[in-house]
Amino acid sequence: MPYDALLLVSFGGPERPEDVRPFLENVLRGKRVPPERVEAVAEHYYLFGGASPINRENRALLAALIAELNAHGPHLPVYWGNRNWHPLLADALRQMADDGVRRALAFVTSAFGSYSGCRQYLEDIDRARAEVGPEAPQVDKLRLFHNHPGFIEPMAERVASALASLPADRASRARLIFTAHSIPLAMAAVCEYEKQLHEACRLVAERIGWGKWDLAYQSRSGPPHQPWLEPDINDLLRRIADTVGNRDVVIAPIGFLCEHMEVIYDLDIETAAVCRELGLNMVRAAPVGSHPRFVRMIRELIQERIDPQAPRLALGDLGPSPDVCPANCCLVVPGT
Repeated sequence: MPYDALLLVSFGGPERPEDVRPFLENVLRGKRVPPERVEAVAEHYYLFGGASPINRENRALLAALIAELNAHGPHLPVYWGNRNWHPLLADALRQMADDGVRRALAFVTSAFGSYSGCRQYLEDIDRARAEVGPEAPQVDKLRLFHNHPGFIEPMAERVASALASLPADRASRARLIFTAHSIPLAMAAVCEYEKQLHEACRLVAERIGWGKWDLAYQSRSGPPHQPWLEPDINDLLRRIADTVGNRDVVIAPIGFLCEHMEVIYDLDIETAAVCRELGLNMVRAAPVGSHPRFVRMIRELIQERIDPQAPRLALGDLGPSPDVCPANCCLVVPGT
């Protein structure tokens, strides 16, 4: 066995009001964000008691993953470390070193390739290893999985469930809109984020037999003069309000693996308010979360890394992502 542990790596989030500002300081370190924007984002968290659901969601995924590996192998201990809040990556790696772990695989909770969704996590891991010191384990990241059937199938199930919540005659005429976090155009130009998103949306829509769909972006946080990926979900809704059959829209946050603030505030509060203003009935699909097929996908990604004969599953035209990202992939762009 070339690896002796698995590390679950995620973004992290506050769990009580006193966590909010220190958490945002970690997220925004090195970025020029106006104080009023920081204040506004903090209020989003306070609206939910100062807690993001992301850590709760990751605990559920962690428990399901441990059960999956215990039942089917490989029998690896599973650790958890976050980029921005406890349990922090450095603390997880320090515990792994104390437990004798020397080489681990990392599953990062991001399906799509971009600087913030891929390369930055690799930098975070390297920084945490440097903090722990020479005894820190080596960590190899599992590949991206935007087109893996273990992501597409449960996402399709979530979308189908949202559509099924509408009366049948209205569901067939609803507008299906996928969303993902927007990124600066300069960043998008040096990664395959857009291409991978379009591929994943198409694969999900095909699986449920849905012909027409849109991809929109959300949660933009950059300065107004800086171009980011569009259309913004709320702008798109305003443009299509008069063309939506039966006034129903189903919004599927395909760019997010679990419930967290960009979903429960940006969609469930802000976008829901826009829909009410426009007279649209909004139904929001759940993300994959800890769906059993998604959990099994993580095990399959581990198996393919340790066994050269294991299949590298991927749907669509893009094929499986490489285990090691190219040197020029997902680069950070100055000013973004």
